[in-house]
Amino acid sequence: MSENRETALLANVPDGLFIGGQWRPAEGGATLSVSDPATGAVVKEIASASVADGKAALDAAVAAQDAWAATPARQRGELLRRAFDLLQERKEDFALLMTIEMGKPLAEARGEVAYGGEFLRWFGEEAPRIQGRYGANPEGTGRMIVTQHPVGPCFLITPWNFPLAMATRKIAPALAAGCTVVIKPAALTPLTTLAFVQLLEDAGLPAGVVNVVTTASSGPMSEAIIRDPRLRKLSFTGSTPVGQKLLEQAAHGVLRTSMELGGNAPFVVFEDADLDKAVDGAIAAKFRNIGQACTAANRFIVHRSVADEFARRVTERVQGFRSGRGTEDGVVIGPLIDDKAVAKADQLVQDAVQRGATLRTGGAEIPGDGSFYQATVLSDVRPGSDILREEIFGPVLAIIPFDDEDEGVRIANDTEYGLVSYVYTESLTRGQRMIERLATGMMGLNVGVVSNAAAPFGGWKFSGLGREGGAEGIHEYLQTKYTLTPDPFA
Repeated sequence: MSENRETALLANVPDGLFIGGQWRPAEGGATLSVSDPATGAVVKEIASASVADGKAALDAAVAAQDAWAATPARQRGELLRRAFDLLQERKEDFALLMTIEMGKPLAEARGEVAYGGEFLRWFGEEAPRIQGRYGANPEGTGRMIVTQHPVGPCFLITPWNFPLAMATRKIAPALAAGCTVVIKPAALTPLTTLAFVQLLEDAGLPAGVVNVVTTASSGPMSEAIIRDPRLRKLSFTGSTPVGQKLLEQAAHGVLRTSMELGGNAPFVVFEDADLDKAVDGAIAAKFRNIGQACTAANRFIVHRSVADEFARRVTERVQGFRSGRGTEDGVVIGPLIDDKAVAKADQLVQDAVQRGATLRTGGAEIPGDGSFYQATVLSDVRPGSDILREEIFGPVLAIIPFDDEDEGVRIANDTEYGLVSYVYTESLTRGQRMIERLATGMMGLNVGVVSNAAAPFGGWKFSGLGREGGAEGIHEYLQTKYTLTPDPFA
């Protein structure tokens, strides 16, 4: 990959805040540094918003709300479609930008561009399909009219691991529904969001409809926005502890909230599974995004009769992975986001080994520049190991054996989280039972990747509230009004 191309790409990414249709510096000229996790080198300095900057962004969103809500749904949808088309034209630039600031291999970054773009296309099509209903009341004395209306100005907080898809998954339904937004991307990977909002501007975005505030001091600025009585919606993707804190703040204004929080996904392999398919699914479910995904399989719960063979096959696959900077050919395992992520992955692995797990491959930090950790396989992980309770967020595959269906279900459900589960079985009836028995908001039955813009993404229990994507996704940004009118024939 040409250094000149990377330099030119980074130079074209805005370095300011986007407020009221204008790029501007932060109050006092404050900045934050964005680094390449593969090298540790700073790649760009950008504006770091203050509380006052956050308030200004909300001011702009509030000022634009009525006009945007009154914009015909078809026009809102066409804006999103233009953005989709522009993203296809610039897909290589967006893929490279994500690889630079987040570390994922370029092939995966291209996949994220395709996935993220689908939210623009999907919700562009959903905008003119917002519906209500009309009918007589049961008594026959009047007519009921049910209508849907934009909830109002929204505050969107996105994580670092999918810089484009998390922005499009939140911005697209908000705009389709007629809501204006303030978006705060993660300080670790803000450049993709800045480039995407520049793309929206090129697509004809009216001033104030989308506002971006990047900051190194997220807590104070976010709380000031959340507690402002003019805000009507909060959408957050990130850890459960942070989500709980934001929910407490949102309670003050009785805000509509969407929370996509932590996960501890079980990957259950039954004795009748097609092991070739199960191994392929395991590699996809675990090592996509270097394991740094809330949907990543965390616990591989494998029937004892096939556990050794499953472990042998995945170990053989994992030992063939190449680690390195995501721009290099053939790289499967890029860097973790920072040194803290490396330390956490290593702590979980060492705890499991000390408790009796077998380390089949990997299990150590990769020395040198950047924040790299070896792709790792553990088998015979013992109950009580930290790796069974905590979200790994790294390239570590941990296998736990089980003996019968009830035990497998018990282990799978033994967590406070409930985002996604994966099941491999050739039995149709068992697959149907798993749909009923596993306590997760999503499930992959003989597939290792479930995310799709046309599907409702979200979890149960401590994994969150609300849904993103699908027909359900736009309703998170709408509020319902019921009107009763007299019987027109009376």
